Formats: sequence, C-alpha cells, structure tokens
Amino acid sequence: MNNDERLNPSIFHTRYVPLTHLRNATLAKMRELTATKKDLLLVDFGCGNMPYRPVIEPMVGKYLGVDLEMNPKAEHYIDFDSKTTLPDNYADIILSNQVLEHVDSPGGYLQEALRILKPGGSMICSTHGYWFYHPTPNDYWRWTSAGLRRTIEAEGFKITSFFGIMGLAASGLQLFQDGICLKLPKFLVPPFALVMQALIALFNKINSQAQRDRDSALYVVVAQKPL
Repeated sequence: MNNDERLNPSIFHTRYVPLTHLRNATLAKMRELTATKKDLLLVDFGCGNMPYRPVIEPMVGKYLGVDLEMNPKAEHYIDFDSKTTLPDNYADIILSNQVLEHVDSPGGYLQEALRILKPGGSMICSTHGYWFYHPTPNDYWRWTSAGLRRTIEAEGFKITSFFGIMGLAASGLQLFQDGICLKLPKFLVPPFALVMQALIALFNKINSQAQRDRDSALYVVVAQKPL
C-alpha cells in the first residue's frame, strides 16, 4: 500500500472507511499535542512508508523515521528487538502507526518507546482489535480493548485517550468483505468494495463511541510518559 492510499484512499479502496477514520483520528490527536508548541521532536517508531509525514512534518520541529534496515525510507535503524541507539529522554512525541501488532515483543517495543520519550511526552499508538493476517514482515498480535490498555500501562505509560475507530457491526462487515474479496476476480473488487465500504460506514453509526471504545477493529491510543 503506497503513501497516497494511506493518506487519501480512493472510495473504491477496500480499506476506505478504516483508513480515513484512522487518518482523521491520528491527525486530530497530533494537532492537539502540537497546538501550543511547534518545535517538538517526533519519532515515527516503525515508520514504514510514513504516509502521514507530509501533513505532520509541518506541525513539528523535527520528524525522524525509525524502522528495520529493510526500509530504505527510514533515517534511523533498529533490529527486530526494537532497540535503538537514540539517547534517553530524546523525543517529545512518538508516533506508532499500525506497528504494535507486527513487533516480536510488544513489551520490549513499548519499553524502548518509554525510554526515548521525554518525561511528560506522549505516544500516539494505533493498532488492531479485529483484522486479517497481514505480515509486514511479521504479524503476531490482536487486542481486546482491556488487553491493549493493560499491555500499554504495564510498561509504565499513563493512557490519556483511548479511541475505537470501527464498532462491532462495521468490523464484522469489514472482515466479511475481505473474505469475499479473496475469491473475486480483480475487476470486481473495486465496485464490491464501494458497496461494502458504504455499508461499513452506515453500520458504524449504530454503535455509540463508548461501544466502539470497547469493541473495535482499530484503536488509537494516546499514552504519556509520567513526569
């Protein structure tokens, strides 16, 4: 999936609803964190192709992409243990965009994020509740809302915001769509996705935000390193 698909997906994209909602929720949290200060240092931890960089970089003083050596776009490299050579208390903000489900050890990854984050700094972390298997290069983990809270808080973070993107009905339809798309000829996927994504958007409205925060395909969490 290229940058433009993540940042501005087509209405024919099989991920149109989750991608647009994830983008909007992530950027809204980023605007909140950068509202009063523009010279912050952001580490995109497990950066991939950095789809949100064109929008986020003007909000901060420095944007640093950190990822495995197989990613030529990264500016600082890590191994599969998630350890960096960055100093303690280095970053004001950590962006962890759809990374946690792919790391060998979520605890180790979060410990490293906490180490390089300044006291009082925040991490924006998005990951999956329900989703299909998608190794990049690995895919290990899914969370209930309570399990994700516990995983993040166990490493010393204080959660300040916990936001579910897609409710139970919408998540079920997304999985149904993905299962059917595996059997469809390629030329039928875009029109089928258009119909399914419209249904997903509609059915997502039947769940309250409280219900989406409890059961969701995607979560966006803001967690702070204590002072």
